[in-house]
Amino acid sequence: MKPFINKPLLLLTAVFYCASINAKAQNFRSVIEKQPGLVAFWDFADTTGKPIAGSAKSVKLLPAGQPKFISEGPLSGKSIELNGKTDYWYIKHENTEKLDVKTNAVTVIAWVKWLGGTGFVAGKWNEYKDGGKRQYGLFVSLPYYNGTQQVCGHISKNGGSTNPFPYSIDYSASPQKVPLNTWVCATFTYDGKHIKSYLNGVFQPREPELIQRTAGFLPDKPEGLTQVKNPYYYPDGMGNNGSDFTVGAVQLKTGMGNFFKGRIGGIAVFNRALSDKEIARVAVMP
Repeated sequence: MKPFINKPLLLLTAVFYCASINAKAQNFRSVIEKQPGLVAFWDFADTTGKPIAGSAKSVKLLPAGQPKFISEGPLSGKSIELNGKTDYWYIKHENTEKLDVKTNAVTVIAWVKWLGGTGFVAGKWNEYKDGGKRQYGLFVSLPYYNGTQQVCGHISKNGGSTNPFPYSIDYSASPQKVPLNTWVCATFTYDGKHIKSYLNGVFQPREPELIQRTAGFLPDKPEGLTQVKNPYYYPDGMGNNGSDFTVGAVQLKTGMGNFFKGRIGGIAVFNRALSDKEIARVAVMP
């Protein structure tokens, strides 16, 4: 005897469940939009590349390569998919408006499903042109300088590498590891003095540690630098160096690189450092 299945009831339950999920996501997006200092916020429901909210409403991400929109995502049910080889999005520097943050403070929040590799998520982080035009950038995993498989927030004052090292060392790194093929919220803040990295809205400090690949550069520290990576002390401030705003890749000497592999379901940029309490409310999975 087959069990009785009330198909209309199942359908009605599914409709109410989807409506509940959509309402929850909509309420969550509303909380983000109401945060002071919001510059731009994408949930990728709009496939034209325009943000849904923020001061820079007229800015527009343009595709390079063949990034796809996927019907999966924590905020709108959609996300952009990047192949980790050629795909990224960009806004030319002259069109970035308030994404060219000039307040000496910034927060970048992104909802990502990462599939491995050095992954640049979003920011103004040109590493090569004219010696470098770095300003701010959110990464997932930086193998140099103790940031492997971690949320990394990069800040630069002069746009170039950190003297005497070949690359910029000035980033925070979460002690929490970013899981593969799992939706997470990656965040960093900078308040003009400290860079802080968060995973799913949680900040965890790190103890002082010897930084890899720094040995032999400083005569008084032949074994290498010892630093605290979270929070990372960086009192130099944030430069205004003329980089494009990019999502999923940065300009390197050999061309675009540090490609993000996976999906990005949302990006929010603020022109201030959100507090731990604010991060715990908005930099989470809805």
